[in-house]
Amino acid sequence: MTLTPTTGRPLPDLSVEELSTWMVDRGFRAIHASAVLRQMYGPDHERPSTRTHLPTALGELIDDTFSKEAANLAMRQVAEDGTRKLLLRLHDGRTVESVLMPDFHPDRAAGCISSQVGCAMGCDFCATTQTGFERNLTSGEVVEQFIRLRREARTAGRTLRTIVFMGMGEPLLNLANVLAAVRRIADPRLGAFGWRQITISTVGIVPSIEKLREADLGVQLAVSLHAPDDATRADLLPMGHRFDVQDVLAAADRYQEASGRITTIQYCLLDGVNDSLAQARDLSRLLTNRRMHVNLLRYNPTGLSLRGRSYEPSSPEKTEAFLAELRSLGTVAHLRRARGKDIDAACGQLRRRDAGGP
Repeated sequence: MTLTPTTGRPLPDLSVEELSTWMVDRGFRAIHASAVLRQMYGPDHERPSTRTHLPTALGELIDDTFSKEAANLAMRQVAEDGTRKLLLRLHDGRTVESVLMPDFHPDRAAGCISSQVGCAMGCDFCATTQTGFERNLTSGEVVEQFIRLRREARTAGRTLRTIVFMGMGEPLLNLANVLAAVRRIADPRLGAFGWRQITISTVGIVPSIEKLREADLGVQLAVSLHAPDDATRADLLPMGHRFDVQDVLAAADRYQEASGRITTIQYCLLDGVNDSLAQARDLSRLLTNRRMHVNLLRYNPTGLSLRGRSYEPSSPEKTEAFLAELRSLGTVAHLRRARGKDIDAACGQLRRRDAGGP
């Protein structure tokens, strides 16, 4: 069979419309497309040829034409707290990591999804950026992570309730593929996973925040700020040289006004770098009259730094003092619990690696 832009691709790479067109061109009813993809997106998965609701000839043709998966599971790790990390091997041999995090509710879980192989942002305290950027993930490779995390949650006796694009890479630098994946994940024909259950995180790329706003999807936005002033932020996040704090927050304001969703500010506390009470007050002033919530994170040591520095997490006492200062000034703030640290699955610890490797 001659491959076309549709044939030969993995099923997770296809929208309902693309698969419908392919079926109609071959004399089958378009209605079967949503049934095939809905089964794939669900917690159980079978080969199309084994599904009794499909014409046998169609099921066999799908099996012969498309690959079932956009990535293979290379390794699974389970942490003491129940966090599960998946190492996925892509068609070109590259790898990405995805994480399933148990929720405080005993029946729920959250998924952390990667958008790129590696990362070009150069954030000095993050392990992902240490090996550099290799390529964007396809929309199918993004969807594959969602599918696997949904099944992983079921295996753990939980339901995947939220997903966050906070894994490897900068989602807004792969915006076209991320948006294509999100549209399929939230397609009501494929499994009732809503827009409001999805968060996209960014270091603050202003033009891409504007494009996300124009896409009008209603997903939640999270901004990795990590410092209230431009100098400290640019030292930690090289992208800070391009977009200053005020411009990033103004773009988030516009997104929030359009979407009606509260923006989350991510702030990783580094001992002696960004954890003083004065910096807490500066952060609170930045957020005055803004409906934004602060998620504080204690730094998860990686032993890696592009500049050869040695970062340490803020002490529990300094962390609590920073949190209390924000709250005393009227800023809504929470301390996010680190999960999966013993398997390098916590925030800032994901990176490209080989199965069985360090």
